[in-house]
Amino acid sequence: MDLMEKNVELVEVQKLQGHTDRVWSVAWNPVSDGASLVLASCSGDNTVRIWEHNLPSCSWSCKAVLEETHSRTVRSCAWSPSGEFLATASFDGTTGIWRNFGSEFECWSTLEGHENEVKSVSWNASETMLATCSRDKSVWIWDVLPENEYDTASVLTGHTQDVKMVQWHPTVDVLFSCSYDNTIKVWWSEDDDGDYQCVQTLDESNNGHSSTVWAISFNAAGDKMVTCSDDLTLKIWGTDIAVMQSGEGYAPWTHLCTLSGYHDRTIYSAHWSRDDIIASGAGDDAIRLFVDSKHDDSVDGPSYSLLLKKEKAHEMDVNSVQWSPGEGNRLLASAGDDGMVKIWRLETKP
Repeated sequence: MDLMEKNVELVEVQKLQGHTDRVWSVAWNPVSDGASLVLASCSGDNTVRIWEHNLPSCSWSCKAVLEETHSRTVRSCAWSPSGEFLATASFDGTTGIWRNFGSEFECWSTLEGHENEVKSVSWNASETMLATCSRDKSVWIWDVLPENEYDTASVLTGHTQDVKMVQWHPTVDVLFSCSYDNTIKVWWSEDDDGDYQCVQTLDESNNGHSSTVWAISFNAAGDKMVTCSDDLTLKIWGTDIAVMQSGEGYAPWTHLCTLSGYHDRTIYSAHWSRDDIIASGAGDDAIRLFVDSKHDDSVDGPSYSLLLKKEKAHEMDVNSVQWSPGEGNRLLASAGDDGMVKIWRLETKP
């Protein structure tokens, strides 16, 4: 279905209340048992809340509150690909690892090492490595060992300022980080020794951002990436993913297009759905959706167009947007400075 030719709207279906401070991030559990969807949210109130949507009754409830492990803001949370573990990054300088037992959660490990605030956490596709980043300008890679042990594999120090986000590529063990230093760095290990090096820096010299880069997301195929920034733009990047998947070497990322003029304050979050819709959330309290204008033959390469705009999605800054897993399941979660988590559905109007 060509969404550009349809009349679509973003409908608020649920408002999840419970956090007592701004909500920084949301993350869907990637594994659904077919009867429920599970969402994690983390906040300046030092807690993580686990929300569950029960499909038969179509109701949302808070099934757990993860507290007392972190003593300061929980800035980021990320599920492992199996959905068995949840990692939480906190301003207290630690990363928590929580075991998901379904009906309850238990903190199994607390990772220490960063000098101050941990800003983001990400699992690789095989669940054998975890990445964290911090205000201390470093990126850490942790090996996930048996018996829930975590060993520091690499400390990467290429950034010159606060590192805002780390994100593993969805199919190959390539790590991406973005920073207050206006750059995106790509980290790759040429062999199996785990010696990660910075193999590429995306900055203004190669059509990159001119201010703080806040977030990174990949499309389902893994051959495109979207980044968002304080410079009020989203940028689309592409690579020859077949080269890296074949083991032939590193394939560099190149700038494909820039989306500008859609937000008038810092863009804090961008997320790519499995059916190729990009969502963005910003300090202007708005959410925007973009799709590839495949019908535009006059443009060389991809050209992403605005699908819709949702003004006042939150009463204050939109800090995080994330599509639910799975194709065709067009649910979007958002989090804001107003302390709210909202669930939206992308609907086609008759």
